[in-house]
Amino acid sequence: MSQPPRRPIPLLGEVRLGPRAARALTAEIARHPGPKSCLLLAVTADSAVLAAALDALLPTDTLILVPLAGAADGLRAHLASATSADRRVRVVDSLTEIDPVDVAVVAEVLSGGAEAARGYLDEVGKHLAEGGVLSVAALAGLDDAAEELGRQADFTGVGSDLVVRNLPPVRVHRLRFTPASPAIAARLAPAYRPSSVPLTRSMNIDSNGVAAAGIALGLAAALRFGRRGSRLWLVPALAAVPVAAFFRDPNRQPPADGAAVVAASDGTVLSVERVTDPRFGQPADYLRVAVFLSVLDVHVNRAPVAGRVVDYFVEDGGFAPAMKPAAEHNVAAYTVLETEHGKVVVAQRTGLIARRIVQRAPVGSLLARGERLGLIRFGSRTDVYLPVDAVEPAVAQGDKVAGGATVIARWR
Repeated sequence: MSQPPRRPIPLLGEVRLGPRAARALTAEIARHPGPKSCLLLAVTADSAVLAAALDALLPTDTLILVPLAGAADGLRAHLASATSADRRVRVVDSLTEIDPVDVAVVAEVLSGGAEAARGYLDEVGKHLAEGGVLSVAALAGLDDAAEELGRQADFTGVGSDLVVRNLPPVRVHRLRFTPASPAIAARLAPAYRPSSVPLTRSMNIDSNGVAAAGIALGLAAALRFGRRGSRLWLVPALAAVPVAAFFRDPNRQPPADGAAVVAASDGTVLSVERVTDPRFGQPADYLRVAVFLSVLDVHVNRAPVAGRVVDYFVEDGGFAPAMKPAAEHNVAAYTVLETEHGKVVVAQRTGLIARRIVQRAPVGSLLARGERLGLIRFGSRTDVYLPVDAVEPAVAQGDKVAGGATVIARWR
């Protein structure tokens, strides 16, 4: 097999991938506990992606580097002088003799023609092990390669992140051409999400909150300069802080107990009951834990268990108050997880105010327990469906829970 092109399409030399984009590209390296084999393509000595990959590498991992055309000597010299260089890292000029890898990363931005992009992705995909992941970035615009990468992600994508804090902004796609075992998910750490913008070490704000606060402040500025002498601008200006607070996203640490099932959201337990729901296939009987989120609760939703997303669908319905029984028939998005213990479903339900569901875990993706999978804007409800014969409930009606941290059930 011939060596895949080092400079697909061509790559845009003026587009720099900064630390945030590099972290998003190497997220699969960082979250996998190893031992694993990794491949970095189109890399240079000064690449932020190389630095991020070396930081994420574990003692049992290996990293193969394919330099960008003309960068081989500088890359080898850099590695020879770097304290992090050891037998785990090696530079190759050809991929013909390497074994398939668990994670492959293209270290420069894909751009240019759609056909060339398709061919490049197909060629690199041949070097992935079963269930392996390819991470690649494209311009967040109307570039032909970006459109082709988006089409590829529709069929093989297992995650997509928009990195706004890169000049220019880029979109990072993670592609998996063969299915991964759900057992792997139990070993993974939660993935890094650029949508979680850090404020402090323990607190982030979801990108939706940044956008909402920005809109409020923009409206305030327009009123301030458009209607001089009026104090009407104070209304949206003062609203920006509480609006942003609705989208706060604290860091959470799941319990060490491997048998624990954690809450999918913050809120108050509405009910813990046995239900029959044939929509999810067999078995049809589930233990359902329903949690109501008030407007004061954190609205980020998390995976209650580790597993592989095997289905996602949205059902139409009403917009009854989320704490009422009628909310069971509201508009809802269902994320179905395949786990080592059986099928688990997370339902994100709208409420009277909440009309927008965000889900960031496409079919085929692996979710660690407690990993962020989306959010519901403002007050709402989340339901977790668990195989009824495989779990023991650990909460009761009226209990307060914290998403990703509170144990709501345990596997038997």
